[in-house]
Amino acid sequence: MPGLDSYPIEDSSASGADGPHSSSANENGGLDIPSDPAALAEKLSVRLAETDDLRARIDLIGGMIAGKIVFSTSLGLEDQALLHAIAGSPVPIEIVTLDTGRHFQETYDTLARSERRLKTRIKVFMPDAKDVEDLVARDGISGFRDSIENRKACCEVRKVRPLQRALAGAAAWITGLRREQSANRDSTPFAAFDASQSLIKINPLADWSLDRVENYIETNSIPINPLHAEGFPSIGCQPCTRAIAPGEPIRAGRWWWENEDRKECGLHNRPRSSKGARL
Repeated sequence: MPGLDSYPIEDSSASGADGPHSSSANENGGLDIPSDPAALAEKLSVRLAETDDLRARIDLIGGMIAGKIVFSTSLGLEDQALLHAIAGSPVPIEIVTLDTGRHFQETYDTLARSERRLKTRIKVFMPDAKDVEDLVARDGISGFRDSIENRKACCEVRKVRPLQRALAGAAAWITGLRREQSANRDSTPFAAFDASQSLIKINPLADWSLDRVENYIETNSIPINPLHAEGFPSIGCQPCTRAIAPGEPIRAGRWWWENEDRKECGLHNRPRSSKGARL
């Protein structure tokens, strides 16, 4: 990426000690932190609901989670707000993103601008080349358009498997999910134990409205993908994303040729192990 060597960049992959990470661990004043991850997730969810301040929520996460914390960003609006809060926090959180190989150029440009603006490195995970070659050899270069099964297989190779590598060894995974984003996400908790990943999945923006996200971004002058101004509220891979019309749901432009309700790529709904996926 041009220009990245011209300014200091902090390495977001540095992990903390075995205990809770931030000074808020002491500020929690004798908080009884459960050792069982499911119970811990439930308690964390309750604590996160007690404040609506994003930085305070990040501090709470650092104060209650022992072990490696990973934030995966798609560089969308919600993730840009989280990136800003995490980059300015003392809590050691590894920041990662997935390069599927089929993103819009504007997405790559947003990645570079975000690193420069926030002076933090975002670790990029890519799909295994052999997996992609096998997928294309079997289904064709645009085989994901032929069936839902093919599309999910493509997401499995380009997104799900790289994410699993990114989350290896993590105790917690931070995401930008919000309840307003789709019907499939309307009951998103602040935190829950994800048995498929064997970690606590944390959604600090679960209760935020889109207006609040946009206000936070504007107030803090956070760089965003210019495609948002062109009718793309939700941005994924270029072949699988279109602009939406006024009044359409936020995620209507994702895999728009499918008629299936509650469309997801597999990152946030893992009904089974990837070992059972078709490929």
